[in-house]
Amino acid sequence: MSALEALGLAPVINAAGTVTRLSGGILAPEVVAAMAEASAACFDMLELQAAASRAISAATGAEAGIATGGASAALLLGAAACLAGLDPAAMNALPAAGPRRDFVMSRSQRNMYDRALEVAGGRIVEVGIPDRFSGAGVRDASAGEIAAAIGPGTAAVFWVAQPWSEPSLAEVVRVAHAAGVPVLVDAAAQLPPIAHLRGFLEAGADLVAFSGGKAIGGPQASGILAGRRPLVASALLQMLDLDLPESQFRLPPEFALNSPLPFLPRHGIGRSAKAGKEEVVGLLVALRRFVAEGDAPRQARMRARLRAVQAAMGATPGEITAGPTPLLLLRCADAAAAARVEAALRARRVHVNQGRMREGVLVVHPAALAEGDLVPLGQALAAAFASAANPL
Repeated sequence: MSALEALGLAPVINAAGTVTRLSGGILAPEVVAAMAEASAACFDMLELQAAASRAISAATGAEAGIATGGASAALLLGAAACLAGLDPAAMNALPAAGPRRDFVMSRSQRNMYDRALEVAGGRIVEVGIPDRFSGAGVRDASAGEIAAAIGPGTAAVFWVAQPWSEPSLAEVVRVAHAAGVPVLVDAAAQLPPIAHLRGFLEAGADLVAFSGGKAIGGPQASGILAGRRPLVASALLQMLDLDLPESQFRLPPEFALNSPLPFLPRHGIGRSAKAGKEEVVGLLVALRRFVAEGDAPRQARMRARLRAVQAAMGATPGEITAGPTPLLLLRCADAAAAARVEAALRARRVHVNQGRMREGVLVVHPAALAEGDLVPLGQALAAAFASAANPL
């Protein structure tokens, strides 16, 4: 009996993408082997994070980087770094932040993940009215409104990376840096393309958070925080196990400070955001593989998966999109029909992406599909459409 059988677990077919609620994606054998190798040894976690910083810096161009327990953890740590800087007394006080606790952001970029800023002790200050989304008009927040909202209580400006985000990152960086405050970017799901590993930092962001368990292909509970060395060092200090005599603690040169800390802080607000040795090593191997593969071969591999699904349906329905990650769009008569097909799929333990279901479109995302899923997925799709009496 396998371990999964002993636990009474049966896998699902995940055509929704590398979403956390469906446990992310499938790890490459090289990543699994690296994690198993790491599990058989012990390491100084400072040395391991220093190795992570070197690898992350090479991939992103950042001054420094750390591996975290996911992208949300990276946001929490990034927020804590903006709130406390390198002041150990301020670190110890979190989440009771000092006079600078505000994170200014465009109202149209609010989402359920920005709670990480509040957990760290921050307060979100919303700017702008997103008429372009409500249908009442065409406007959104402007850089001038961001600038006007920055004041003595501002810890950072927060920007969520999406193709439609307004104002642009370049405009946000301009007004934030003019006021002397950093910019923290949530780019959790903005890979591929590979260029985004460097693009947000090259545009002037001070800290960028990426998911390790999505397109990078690392462990689901892994993430990256990359950016300016003093802020990354603050984040690291607020995540580490610091239960050792102060005289024995030394930050590696990858996180070197201009002057020593006056004292060593207690375990920080981000202690629960840690990544274990297996996650760190698996993430770094996955990051190396992600960069080495390149965008075009990855797109071709994903497109081949979708074509195999189409073939298994007994026809070639739907549309395979272009873009960094190809998607298979299956159009139904209307939203109600799409909901019937989606429910029929879930009854077969098959999950598709519901992001466009209100438009009557079901989306097959290839990133979390194993090779053995492709034919069963196509067959399940054909059966679900038939049972829902919704012709393709």
